[in-house]
Amino acid sequence: MDALLNSSPLSPWKRNEIFSVWLHNAWKGLCFVFFLSGCEKNSPITFSEHIAPVIHQNCTPCHRPDGPGPFSLITYKDVLKKAKTIKQVVSTRYMPPWPADPYYTHFADERVLSDENISLIVQWIENGTPLGDSTKIPPPPAFPEKSLLGKPDLVLKMKKPLFVKGDNKDKFLLMKFPWDIERDTFIRAIEFVPGKKKLVHHMNGFMINYEDGKKKNAFEGEWWVDTYEYEYPAAYEKMKLAHDDGTYPALTPSVSNYLPGVLPFIYPEGIGGFSIKKKGVILLKDIHYGPRAKDDYDDSYFNIFFDSVPPKRRTKEFQLGTLGHVREIVPPLVISPDTVMTFKTKWTVPADISILTINPHMHLLGKNYLAYALTPAGDTIRLIKIPQWKFNWQYFYTFKKPVKIPLGSTIFVFGTYDNTANNPHNPFSPPRTVGEREGSMRTTDEMFQFIITYLPYQDGDENIDLEGEMKKLKNQHNKTP
Repeated sequence: MDALLNSSPLSPWKRNEIFSVWLHNAWKGLCFVFFLSGCEKNSPITFSEHIAPVIHQNCTPCHRPDGPGPFSLITYKDVLKKAKTIKQVVSTRYMPPWPADPYYTHFADERVLSDENISLIVQWIENGTPLGDSTKIPPPPAFPEKSLLGKPDLVLKMKKPLFVKGDNKDKFLLMKFPWDIERDTFIRAIEFVPGKKKLVHHMNGFMINYEDGKKKNAFEGEWWVDTYEYEYPAAYEKMKLAHDDGTYPALTPSVSNYLPGVLPFIYPEGIGGFSIKKKGVILLKDIHYGPRAKDDYDDSYFNIFFDSVPPKRRTKEFQLGTLGHVREIVPPLVISPDTVMTFKTKWTVPADISILTINPHMHLLGKNYLAYALTPAGDTIRLIKIPQWKFNWQYFYTFKKPVKIPLGSTIFVFGTYDNTANNPHNPFSPPRTVGEREGSMRTTDEMFQFIITYLPYQDGDENIDLEGEMKKLKNQHNKTP
């Protein structure tokens, strides 16, 4: 893929891109030299004035109680304990985790430290981590308990915590989260909260709305079924998902999804959302628990946020690659041992669309990833470049503003896989042939997917501020409790 990224079709603008990045970095570096000079002459870099704001903005959202981080980074004492680690991970850009190349495309809510902030943190640690005037430490951001979106209107919980046996095997379950509310209404957002972030690998959520009078009890039947033991028709019967007359209501796909590192996101008012009936179910058409050596329990749940008005513009989804609407992968996704191989898939859009969110997906052999669109006029629209794939940090990347893809444009997706002994994440030693296998989503098999969430294009879509709602929520969180 390294050769691919430096060759056609990127070559027409590659040289300009390199020069622009170099010039940008040179200017930032020059500016920061002056900044540091000012700090050294006037006052030392201190936690209270310089470091705390950076930590609170970029680290605390994950590193806090009930957050996905393994420890808290809120107070001076918290940061002091991890100073050497922080210096290492920010210097190498291992943290904050953001696999997408910020020089290729920008996204909403990017977690990318600027060169200035990295240098600031490193200088502070090398100078002995001075506290400064403790009265000048800004208050840490406040987060609602057990949610990043606020106080939910409804919480859907498991019937009881799920026992997950520690036998080093993948586990795929069908699981339901039923509800029975007073009246039909509308949902603005659905937030999945994994009970054990190191246990839950991914989740794909669908919605069932039961027609009026056709389902007495949405809670009857099994709440989860192992898909290794029961295939779908038998599993659905065991879970009693049908109407009481035996007919099945329609499934609304992809109402909620989760992958490692994913944080909830809410679109601006009028975009997205769902209509729901009084009785219904969120059906996890699968929830995947990765291989673990130790027995554990999971108590994941959903936070539901209602809306007073019906959704104006419903989002649509298209999936390329493994299990997708367009499944053709060239060559077929079979990675021979001791090889590094690149694969391609593509889709020509049948109408003008506005892309909101994209989700690249591979497994442990993933090396790098590239997606872009070519318009009928020959213009390139950048979507995403991931120079170094990170299996444990896979995001749903939402653009700052919708990206218009004109009718007749072709979206190209390239993925490179490293099936050699040099890949530290290779699940097999020695390497063996790995690929798609009968729709398997096992960690040790491979997948190559590109999921696109979009709207049919309307005039002015390019000007919609997609991250505005999240900014509002952050501002609310950042108020002193």
